[in-house]
Amino acid sequence: MATNPLTVERLGQGGGPGVLCLHGPLTMENVLPFLHAVRREENAESVILDLTEVPYVDSSGLGSLVSACVSRQKAGRRVALSGVNERVFRLFEITKTESLFLIFPTIDEAIAALSGAAQA
Repeated sequence: MATNPLTVERLGQGGGPGVLCLHGPLTMENVLPFLHAVRREENAESVILDLTEVPYVDSSGLGSLVSACVSRQKAGRRVALSGVNERVFRLFEITKTESLFLIFPTIDEAIAALSGAAQA
């Protein structure tokens, strides 16, 4: 079954957290563009994954989010999520993974929190 493609757009340049805006479902068919985009941010202290335009996530997409978060945390780097819709958040709750992520309503709130943590 073909799904809509996932595109990943990087916002901003230099200073501050890297912001990756995902557009489309994060599914088994679409995890590679996501993983490649996250790898390109490997040197960023913090990365914000904006899920505002992600209607749903399947088990492979969830696994890729968890993997990205855990591998960055092991390297002393942070990942935050913004714009998580109710359907995706419910998946996090059901799978007991919501505590792995820093979750913020908006990109601006995530940037403020990560920037404040970096200055503290």
